[in-house]
Amino acid sequence: MNIAIGTTNKAKIGAVEVIAKQFFEQAKFTYYKAPSGVSEQPMTTEETRQGAINRAKNTLAVTDATLSFGLEGGVMEIEDNMYVCNWGALAVANGTIFTAAGAQIVLPEEIAREIRAGKELGPVMEAFTQRRDIRQQAGAVGIFTQGLVERQAMFEHIVSLLVGQFLFNLSHN
Repeated sequence: MNIAIGTTNKAKIGAVEVIAKQFFEQAKFTYYKAPSGVSEQPMTTEETRQGAINRAKNTLAVTDATLSFGLEGGVMEIEDNMYVCNWGALAVANGTIFTAAGAQIVLPEEIAREIRAGKELGPVMEAFTQRRDIRQQAGAVGIFTQGLVERQAMFEHIVSLLVGQFLFNLSHN
């Protein structure tokens, strides 16, 4: 089965590969740096979800994949707290789109202030941790959970939700 992943981000690729290999024999993967069609820093759950959908659809359109995954990280505000939010989409060659969301945790106010000022979470986290490529590794979720839940594991949960919906749909149609 040809599976496309609308990113070159290591944490996202790893999540799709780990889960897809459990359910699809002889899976072959294509990676494509898909445009999200949303802000570099999505600021709402709706915008983050749409970015995931766009990545999945845009990747499906340029590959010969049967399944195409789009994963997007963003932030959202509830009351006076800023949360990380994460969405995934699975676009199927027949036109079906599945979506699912993942873990959400409150960002420290010093990080939220920077994002409200127009900065992107990835670079803010690199400055905060003095480490490069945070979004390719632990991510903000990994930093602020002391490594208990890292970015790839969080996206694995989302990919599991997507694959589960796809398999349910197959068995009921």
